[in-house]
Amino acid sequence: MLRVGRAVACMACKNMVSNNMGVRFRMPLQKLHPLSRAIHHRYNASANPQRPPHCSAARHFTSMSRLPVRPPKPPPGGHGGWRYQQHRNFWMLRLASRLLKLRYIVLGSAVGGGYTAKKTYEEWKDMLPDMSAYNWVIPDFVWELSDQIDLDKLTKILPELEEIAKLLPELPDFDKIGENFTFLKSILSTGVSVGSEGASGLRLLLAEAPGDTPVKAATEAPVTATPEASDKQFKKSSDKEKVDQLQEELLRTQMKYQRMLERLEKENKDLRKVVLQKDEKGIHQRKIKKSLIDMYSEVLDILSDFDSNYNTQDHLPRVVVVGDQSAGKTSVLEMIAQARIFPRGSGEMMTRSPVKVTLSEGPHHVAMFKDSSREFDLGKEEDLAALRHEIELRMRKSVKEGQTVSPETISLSVKGPGIQRMVLVDLPGVISTVTAGMAADTKETIFSISKNYMQNPNAIILCIQDGSVDAERSIVTDLVSQMDPQGKRTIFVLTKVDLAEKNLASPNRIQQIVEGKLFPMKALGYFAVVTGKGSAGESIDSIKDYEEDFFQNSRLLRDGMLKAHQVTTKNLSLAVSDCFWKMVRESVEQQADAFKASRFNLETEWKNNYPRLRELDRNELFEKAKNEILDEVISLSQVTPKHWEAILQKKLWERVSTHVIENIYLPAAQTMNSGTFNTTVDIKLKQWTDKQLPHKALEVAWETLQEEFARFMAEYKGKDQDDIFDKLKEAVKDESIKRHKWNERAMDSLRVIQHNALEDRSITDKPQWDAAIQFMEETLQARLKDTDSVINDMVGPDWKQRWMSWKNRSPEQHTRNETRNELERLLKLHEDHTAYLANDEVTTVRKNLEGRGVEVDPALIKDTWHQLYRRHFLQKALQHCNLCRRGFYYYQRHFVDSELECNDVVLFWRIQRMLLITANTLRQQLTNTEVRRLEKNVKEVLEDFGEDNEKKVHLITGRRVQLAEDLKKVREIQEKLEAFIEALHKEK
Repeated sequence: MLRVGRAVACMACKNMVSNNMGVRFRMPLQKLHPLSRAIHHRYNASANPQRPPHCSAARHFTSMSRLPVRPPKPPPGGHGGWRYQQHRNFWMLRLASRLLKLRYIVLGSAVGGGYTAKKTYEEWKDMLPDMSAYNWVIPDFVWELSDQIDLDKLTKILPELEEIAKLLPELPDFDKIGENFTFLKSILSTGVSVGSEGASGLRLLLAEAPGDTPVKAATEAPVTATPEASDKQFKKSSDKEKVDQLQEELLRTQMKYQRMLERLEKENKDLRKVVLQKDEKGIHQRKIKKSLIDMYSEVLDILSDFDSNYNTQDHLPRVVVVGDQSAGKTSVLEMIAQARIFPRGSGEMMTRSPVKVTLSEGPHHVAMFKDSSREFDLGKEEDLAALRHEIELRMRKSVKEGQTVSPETISLSVKGPGIQRMVLVDLPGVISTVTAGMAADTKETIFSISKNYMQNPNAIILCIQDGSVDAERSIVTDLVSQMDPQGKRTIFVLTKVDLAEKNLASPNRIQQIVEGKLFPMKALGYFAVVTGKGSAGESIDSIKDYEEDFFQNSRLLRDGMLKAHQVTTKNLSLAVSDCFWKMVRESVEQQADAFKASRFNLETEWKNNYPRLRELDRNELFEKAKNEILDEVISLSQVTPKHWEAILQKKLWERVSTHVIENIYLPAAQTMNSGTFNTTVDIKLKQWTDKQLPHKALEVAWETLQEEFARFMAEYKGKDQDDIFDKLKEAVKDESIKRHKWNERAMDSLRVIQHNALEDRSITDKPQWDAAIQFMEETLQARLKDTDSVINDMVGPDWKQRWMSWKNRSPEQHTRNETRNELERLLKLHEDHTAYLANDEVTTVRKNLEGRGVEVDPALIKDTWHQLYRRHFLQKALQHCNLCRRGFYYYQRHFVDSELECNDVVLFWRIQRMLLITANTLRQQLTNTEVRRLEKNVKEVLEDFGEDNEKKVHLITGRRVQLAEDLKKVREIQEKLEAFIEALHKEK
């Protein structure tokens, strides 16, 4: 049988068909297989039912579909046996054909499964997160692989990687990672087995049918290459369903693995995030985690600023380093700290204030101040020099003017490998004589500072004695014996033993000192040290080497005068540290209980005196007051323009009205001539504008701003505000106003605006005319009232007041009254009199008064005349003002009428308009510039006050404030002490 496609050719029937490859075949029917001939006749019969088949094979094929699964047994004998054999062969061939189809289906499924597995693996590999940060986990040979990964090798090493991951304690939750590695191993194992078959099948498929998809190739039946082909492909519907089901199963499997890969990717990302967060958290914790000695040092820093009113004294242990000046205190401390950290000098006082040094062990040798974040690398000489310079600056800054030493403590921490943990306080050296350049009370101040630290019953006194000088010259030993007569907390240190051995004739004297037999003081222990050769450039290492060499070769140690544990600063440091921590463990809990009782007392006092108030300390109160002041400044910026202009106009007129009336209006009006009046007014207004008016306007604006600022603060104070802020607010207001500088550049533009306003004489409408008249009347009436008051004071009470109030005139008032009467008669006779009296008129008035027995001085006559004429002129001006109410018509038409020529009304209109324009200009400058600048000044002042603790203490005072401060510090001390005690117990 030859398969040629979907069609075959039969030469007997002369029919031609084509196979699926497009090739036509011609072959005699006798050469075909019987089954092929049957297929041929079946095809012809179906195509031409009228044409009978010409071979028996066709008749047998027509009934093929009705054959049973098992053919019936052939009848015995005859031609039936041959037919049965033919039927059996046909059934076997058909079964073989079916089996060949199933083979290709399985092969296609394997090819599709292998391709899908390979594609899934590639996608999973691409979606894996970047694990380059953990390359060290993977063995080195893995990175030697080429672009194509050896899956078998990777599968073998996955268990090893899983075990490595589980052994890493620093990384979080590696059980999940182990599970992921196990799952990856299973995937890769499956992928290897399927992939090898799939790859070979895929290569075969691509070689046989390039261009076809794997699914399509898998579903196609195998083809037998023969010269002739058939026209049909036989395929059952059940086969199609199986192929479709297989394809759906492959898709479901792909989706399942895709979801698993996505889940793995998400888990890996989450795990990586957790790892990074834990790393950051661990780094952060390492930064903020404080050692035991740092916690203790913080408590001491708070206690140094605590001023207790409940007799809760600071009795926490610390090592107090005392000694005579230049005895080697600083050198001993530097040897313990293992760095030359203190300023050095030859014979002069270098330690001018107490220096608290917190020593602790650390990986790096660094130093840092309590109030600074800068770290000084003690391994670098430039940092050491900078540290010494900073300590010297802080010492000099702490010393007040006129003093030599200061009780203020400089807090410094030093960390380094091998440093013993303790807290030492280096005090100024004790002196016996005050030298030139020192304050007179320097000696007493040093004694007071030393006693203040040594009187602490838990303080360890490190008494430094210079071994190179006579013991009888020591001052510090007497002081120490007074503070610790039993020597229960004193450690004696003899320095410069190398010089002592060289200079002393009797080495037994050194033995007596270290045995405590020479000095009257007692001590827990005695030590002898060498702190170098006296050179400022020596390093700590060279000093240590020199000290060790000296004691190794010294006969003091060799002859047994000194014991081995009594020499070298290393042994001293260990002994002091042990003694310090022993004292800390014995006393810290007692101190914590004392502060707990103090806290209870403070809280009880607060509840009894301030039950409804929060416990706000000075800083919190300052922040509250700061917010209130800023709110008041913001309220200042919300003042309406109308209010600003009204205040400015009123204040400006009050400031310049006297000048306008006395120096401009009255001199011009008293000329009694229209042309002269206008000329005088223009000249005086020009001079006034150029010299005085802009300055006056800016002064008024500045004063108005201050007054409004003060008014808002006063109003805000009345709104249930705490009076504890009054002093602070007043200081902020005064300092802000003091710092505020008005923008002087606005003066030139203001001068031009005012000059243009005063130059304008054109009154455009009747309302402006009436407003000017009203302004003039109000001004003249106010001046007339003031003039009447002056005249009444000059002449004394009239007859009504004398009778009703029992008041009498003084002799001077009587004289002025007579003078007034005489001058009033003169004015009645000459109503148009000038402003000044002539000399003959003065003489006439004086003689008339003398005739009535009144002696009067000519100056008194002129002074009285000035006030009387002023009142007379103002009264006439008011009358003229009433006449001018109907003069606007004549003013518009420029009619000249002596009675209705109202030049004075025009003058007051010009003044009034200038006031309006000036007020508007100043208001714009205030709201746009000056209020904001004042607000900025207030903020700057508040910031400066907030950084100045002395200022806050001075401005925010009272028992309430002090009580809140004490409560805050006592709570903080108690909490830190409890945390320290807890850490101390854990360390045990």
